[in-house]
Amino acid sequence: MIAKPIRYFLYARKSSENEDKQVASVPSQIEELKKLSHEMKLNIVETFTEEKSAKAPGRPVFSQMIEDIHKGRAEGIICWKLDRLARNPIDGGTISWMLQQSIIQHIQTFQREYHPTDNVLMMNLEFGMANQFILDLSVNTKRGQRNKIQQGWLPHKPPVGYINNLYNQPDKPPIYPDPLLFSDHEKDLGYSFGDTLFS
Repeated sequence: MIAKPIRYFLYARKSSENEDKQVASVPSQIEELKKLSHEMKLNIVETFTEEKSAKAPGRPVFSQMIEDIHKGRAEGIICWKLDRLARNPIDGGTISWMLQQSIIQHIQTFQREYHPTDNVLMMNLEFGMANQFILDLSVNTKRGQRNKIQQGWLPHKPPVGYINNLYNQPDKPPIYPDPLLFSDHEKDLGYSFGDTLFS
């Protein structure tokens, strides 16, 4: 009996948060993966794109893709790396289980491929590393915010009309009035957000 050709969903994701600064953009992921699929003669039946963090379950496009695979509309996934599919243990476990059960028959990333008969340790290790990256990022971000507060900075954008003292100028507080928006009279009155907040 001739095996039925695998149909693939292409999934491209980039977070709108800080976690994906070094990851290729969604259009470039799609472009590279389409070249790869052409070289490998893989049949892409639909492309899913999403700009949302994978640190927690609940991505609507990802969930739709998983549902469509369960409905038999595709048997394979093409993505840039496994961390595009999941950075949390729930979604990672879903993908891993579907692959073990041959609901997903093949996952092709830019650098390697995954099959139901593969040793599960490698996939679990990659999903675990993706999850650990998010946990470390959260800890490091909170530490950086605490450090900014201790130094007199607000751990977010300054209020409208004020700017951060980015170069640590000694004659200015951490946050001071934007000279383009405040009049000289207001400056003479000492109307400084930074002075009042951090005095």
